[in-house]
Amino acid sequence: MILITDGGSTKCDWIVIDSSGKKAADKIRTKGLNPAIIQEKKLNKTIRKSKELMALKDQITHVFFYGAGCGTEKPRLLLKSILEFHFTSAHVEVREDTYAAVRACINSKDEAAVVCILGTGSNCSYYDGKDLHQRVDSLGYTLMDDASGNYFGKQLIRDYYFNKMPDTIKIAFAHKHNLDSDFIKYNLYKQANPSAYLASHAEFMFINKDSDYIKNVIKQGIRVFSENMILQFKEELKTCPVHFAGSIAYFAQEEIREVAKEYGYTVGNFERRPIEGLVSYHVNNL
Repeated sequence: MILITDGGSTKCDWIVIDSSGKKAADKIRTKGLNPAIIQEKKLNKTIRKSKELMALKDQITHVFFYGAGCGTEKPRLLLKSILEFHFTSAHVEVREDTYAAVRACINSKDEAAVVCILGTGSNCSYYDGKDLHQRVDSLGYTLMDDASGNYFGKQLIRDYYFNKMPDTIKIAFAHKHNLDSDFIKYNLYKQANPSAYLASHAEFMFINKDSDYIKNVIKQGIRVFSENMILQFKEELKTCPVHFAGSIAYFAQEEIREVAKEYGYTVGNFERRPIEGLVSYHVNNL
């Protein structure tokens, strides 16, 4: 059986299929497994705690893991060794999450495109039909991750404390989240996954999109992402579409299309959960 994983900082979705592409089990969800920010002990614990994964571990022949934090060698190899430890009979491949977005979004395997991820974190790459190219190394949520869930969570909290929110939005935000300063600082500086904590606030935007303030927050985030990430590929954008994967992108489609017109690039496909598009790819390429 084949195990395909879309791994983020907040959560991981696992799909088990047989060699014909038929689902062999219900979709499995665990906590996130970002090896760049989560300690080895916790990575092991998250996998071990999944009864569904442990029940299948001896039957898995291939593991294809696409994950946040797997774009550099050291964390990628760490997670690969952990997966090999748990799935002892399996061939294990670990790639950065951008490859999942590429394979889920493009219309044909040799299509050239700029592919963006806007989820808990964010990223942007150019796929030339064969290889993936990135021109900026990600420095994570503290310095980068524009237009991601954690970026927008940070913006909302900052605007709340700097009194930049309209009163009605401020009241609603405080009702939805614990905004006590000590609680916020505890989660940011004492807990293991502050980027996921920040991203948990982003949902608020999409249930309050009738607010001009919220629309402006979303569009400004997309503008910053466009300027810093998408426009790295100015020449490629002349002939290539820009595809988007991830929940933030999926729910911000209207704003993304508006900003794309401002900057002159063509929006292609949106894929909320790339894992669904990976099944046929791996069945055809075993």
